[in-house]
Amino acid sequence: MSEKIQIFDTTLRDGEQSPGCSMNLSEKLALARQLEKLGVDVIEAGFPIASEGDFESVRQVAEAVRGPSICGLARTGRADVERAAAAVEPAARPRIHTFIATSDIHLKHKLRMSRAEVLEEVVRAVEQARGYVDDVEFSAEDATRSDPDYLVEVFSAALEAGATTLNVPDTVGYTTPGEYGALMATLLERVPDSARAVFSVHCHNDLGLAVSNSLTAVQAGARQIECTVNGIGERAGNASLEEIVMALRVRPDQAQGLDTGIVASEIYPSSRLLSSITGVQVQLNKAIVGDNAFAHEAGIHQDGVLKAAITYEIMTPESIGRASNELVLGKHSGRHAFKDRLEELGLRVDGDEFERSFRRFKDLADAKKVIYNEDIEAIVADSVVAVDDRFTLKGLTITSGDATAPRASVEMVVDGESCNTVATGVGPVDAIFAAITELTDTQSELIRYQVHAVTAGLDAQGEVSVTIEEGGRRVIGNGVHEDVMVASGKAYVHAINKLEWHKKRRGADEPKGI
Repeated sequence: MSEKIQIFDTTLRDGEQSPGCSMNLSEKLALARQLEKLGVDVIEAGFPIASEGDFESVRQVAEAVRGPSICGLARTGRADVERAAAAVEPAARPRIHTFIATSDIHLKHKLRMSRAEVLEEVVRAVEQARGYVDDVEFSAEDATRSDPDYLVEVFSAALEAGATTLNVPDTVGYTTPGEYGALMATLLERVPDSARAVFSVHCHNDLGLAVSNSLTAVQAGARQIECTVNGIGERAGNASLEEIVMALRVRPDQAQGLDTGIVASEIYPSSRLLSSITGVQVQLNKAIVGDNAFAHEAGIHQDGVLKAAITYEIMTPESIGRASNELVLGKHSGRHAFKDRLEELGLRVDGDEFERSFRRFKDLADAKKVIYNEDIEAIVADSVVAVDDRFTLKGLTITSGDATAPRASVEMVVDGESCNTVATGVGPVDAIFAAITELTDTQSELIRYQVHAVTAGLDAQGEVSVTIEEGGRRVIGNGVHEDVMVASGKAYVHAINKLEWHKKRRGADEPKGI
């Protein structure tokens, strides 16, 4: 067996299935390029048959990203496999990932198929996929609630049909570490010639055991882990990429000599970029990437860290790409100094993206006395994912106070035409949203409004996320600006643009995966 654990990143597919975390094409490409820098082995870029938008996203990622394998998900239906093959065709290393459920629960209530019919479908789909690509992964959906004897039969047939990777998903986060490790050992022992395939794990976090289950399966012989940045995904999410990678890296004595090819210093930039794109911030005490992961408040802890960080830190902030020093740049700093700092932070920005980021930096430097690393990361994330949207916020002016009704004057570009309006509200944010609603004619409902300070201090940048819903579709918009009112307007417009993007996508019934 290889001593390297392959990291199969499904942030763009399973992660995007988190409510409100849908991404447009530009955002997917930005994140895919960051995943390439991170060093993942496989990028599952989407579910090509789900919609035209998903197909195009997978195809463009396959064209743009040349390092990792690019994977498209497909059910075992002929049309699914054919569509996935067309989407990944431009990839340097294309992979088709086909799946079907194997638990009696799914066979009875969802598929309404017999075990024999499912087995026949597995063989046909894998053989079809091998006709298009050499790299075929097969997944037995809901494997951990399936009959182990039947799983052996299914995986044996898939391997014989040409599958190169066999995935054992804990689709509903049901299993426990000991149980999962035993199942993996059983499959490796009983599937004939199992060494010809890479056994993979795909764990959901419904019981909070996704990372533990994944690591236990690796100890039992699995050599690929399917995971997501920040652990996003269906329901309670997927196994967290950063937790898996750093657990293996920090505890080599428990890792049996196994490690990943992940560039750990790109973990924090990847986490920040994803949060910026989706508007979903990680919890403060999230392992590895949370704001409090390297914070020490207790006096005993502070004393120990000042004497020797190893007393209370089992890894350094720098090891995951989180700079511990403050960035001291100002309005007189030039492009060279700005670019040097971007490189120190592990941020690769070129061309128009660099110019947009530099202009935002200069504007911020005029407004703030001290600029921190987190400010720079927020600026870059905001600039990199900028897209040619239908609606663009050009400017806004607020009048508010205890003696006057809040009033917002908003200027926008709608379908290439400039327009403006004035609206009032019960508060300044309500007035801004009322004006934007009038100019965009959105029918959406505001579900949630959140403000997050990017850095400490009275002059911190505001990072605002808004959740809106229309026609059963819920999306999250994100905006960053030193003026929280401007950030609020940007976040609302970002969310409305996401709804517009979804309206253009074909395929109302988007199938879900493992």
